[in-house]
Amino acid sequence: MNAIARHQPGATRTPVRGKPVPRGASRLVDKEPLGSRLRKPDLKFLKRLAWPLLLLALGFGAYELSVRLMPYVDRPIAKVSVEGDLSYVSQQAVQQRIAPFIKSKFFSVDLTGMRHELEQMPWIASAAVRRVWPDQIVVSLEEQMPIARWGDGSLLNNQGQAFAPEELAHYEHLPQLYGPKRAQQRVMQQYQVLSQMLRPMGFSIARLELRERGSWFLVTSQGVELLLGRDHLVEKMRRFIAIYDKELKEQIANIARIDLRYSNGLAVAWRQPVAPTAAETAAVQ
Repeated sequence: MNAIARHQPGATRTPVRGKPVPRGASRLVDKEPLGSRLRKPDLKFLKRLAWPLLLLALGFGAYELSVRLMPYVDRPIAKVSVEGDLSYVSQQAVQQRIAPFIKSKFFSVDLTGMRHELEQMPWIASAAVRRVWPDQIVVSLEEQMPIARWGDGSLLNNQGQAFAPEELAHYEHLPQLYGPKRAQQRVMQQYQVLSQMLRPMGFSIARLELRERGSWFLVTSQGVELLLGRDHLVEKMRRFIAIYDKELKEQIANIARIDLRYSNGLAVAWRQPVAPTAAETAAVQ
C-alpha cells in the first residue's frame, strides 16, 4: 500500500540520522563547584596580626640569645694599644691616665669619656679610641706641635692654640709671642708671614708682640728691634728688605732699632755712632 505521510503543524520532524531531539529540551549548563559557591573567609586581619606577633617573637628570641651569650662575649679588657708618633708623652703616662676606664668590660667601656680624659693631657692635641674584638682597646694619639712660646707660661701649636705643659725650661729656644688672649691665632699667623719674609735675609724672629693699642713690635734673633706700627706690615717689611740690601746689610751688627712706621722710609737707631758727626738716629729714604 502506498503510505502517505502528512505533516502536522507543531510536530517535530525526526531527522533521518542521529538521535531524536526530545521536545522542550534546553541547553545543558555545567554545574558550579560547591567550594566556589561558598563565601571565602577574610584572612587580611590574620595576616596583619601575624606580622607583629612574628616580629615580637623574633625580638624576644634575640634578646634571650643575647642575654645567654653576653657572659661569653662581653669580656674584660685584656690589652690597650697606644698608636701615634709620641715625642712628649710616654705610653706609661697614657696607660695610667685611662686606667679607671679599662676596668669595665668590652661593650660597657666608656670610649667617649676615655677620649675626653686623654685630650685633657697638655701634650695631646687629639685622641681617638676604638674597640678591637674580642678584648682590646686601641688608642690613637696626635701630639701638640709647639711652634712658639705664648707669654711666659704657655706654648702655641701650629693652629695658634695655647697649651700649658708642666715644664717649659726645655723650650726657651722657641720664639716668644705676646698679645691679648683672644688674638692667639692672629699673632701666630702674623708670625708665620713675617718669618717667611725674613728667612731669605738670614733673620729669624725671637720675639713678636701685639700691643694693647694694636701696634706690632718685633725682635730678630740678631737682637735688632723692628717697630712696625698697626697696619700694612707686609708693605713695610718689603720696604725694609729693599733698603737693607742696599744700605744696611754691611752695618747690621751696629743697628739697635729700625722704625718702620713711616710712609716712605724708615729710621735707624745705632748701637754706637757710625761716625763722630753721625746723629743718634738716621733716616733712610
